[in-house]
Amino acid sequence: MNTDHAPSAAGPGERAAVLCGIGAALPQTVVSNADLTVRLDTTDEWIRTRTGIAQRRVADSDLTTADLAVQAAAEALARPSSVPIQALVLATTTPDRCCPATAPAVAARLGLTGIPAFDLAAGCTGFLYALAAAAGLIAAGTADAVLVIGADRLASLPDPDDRTTVPLFGDGAGAAVLRRGTATESGALGQVLLGSDGTHADLIRAQHPGALRMEGAEVFRHAVDRMSTASCQAAVAAGWAVTDVDRLVPHQANARITGFTARKLGIPDDRQLHNVEHVGNTGAASIPLLLAQAAADGRVKPGHRLLLTAFGAGLTWGATTLTWPDLNP
Repeated sequence: MNTDHAPSAAGPGERAAVLCGIGAALPQTVVSNADLTVRLDTTDEWIRTRTGIAQRRVADSDLTTADLAVQAAAEALARPSSVPIQALVLATTTPDRCCPATAPAVAARLGLTGIPAFDLAAGCTGFLYALAAAAGLIAAGTADAVLVIGADRLASLPDPDDRTTVPLFGDGAGAAVLRRGTATESGALGQVLLGSDGTHADLIRAQHPGALRMEGAEVFRHAVDRMSTASCQAAVAAGWAVTDVDRLVPHQANARITGFTARKLGIPDDRQLHNVEHVGNTGAASIPLLLAQAAADGRVKPGHRLLLTAFGAGLTWGATTLTWPDLNP
């Protein structure tokens, strides 16, 4: 993204989107690397070495994207600091149906019938795109509080016999509540830097479930370059040096991509958040799922400066900043 034309960040007294709730959901079924070796020509060592993944969660056939979204949202809404929701944005690559969108059904199941609710498709960058959409709704005065959900059942997309893509993907959901506030508050979302390049759309593609194809080497190169560049831009927009970042929160594509991105940014290992080993690539759910888990186990604490970044099919990419708030005041 050309920073000469980047939108301006909110001023100190301007309306800003402030995080006040977080939640996550995972299917119960665990599929280990050993389970995959029973039917694929692969080994646990091969998968771990190339991806950093040891297991992933996979939804049973009767567990839908909406089910996962509702579970994650319910946890986010249960936070003491949460507020009445006036809009819902669902980022997903795997809606339950082509039409209608999944978001209105999720809203209805949460008791939010009547509010605007829509799906957003931006691949694994979907959650960051959804954050930007939610921040825009708040800035425009359309809503004072927005529920943002990332939910995907990506384990259904690869060819079940493809040893290179099947190990990568898992299912899950994450949700965040954003409320109207000011840019100086803890939890205020920074400028969301977003980009896309459709000339490379075929690098990650799926015409239908079971047909995902990915050009691994090219995806790796673009992912590292785009995430590191967007991350630097987001840090500059926040007035931070990259060395000010307490936690890098990258989309969990695989451990090699996140590791190379962190090294390119100069962020040490102890400032990187990971969960890919246990859940795989969960698409739009990746960042909020990681945030919810890290907040729960103490890896993220109030006052930590977070840098969020993602890359996905489209090609799409993005980054933003956030100072972690106290969600249990």
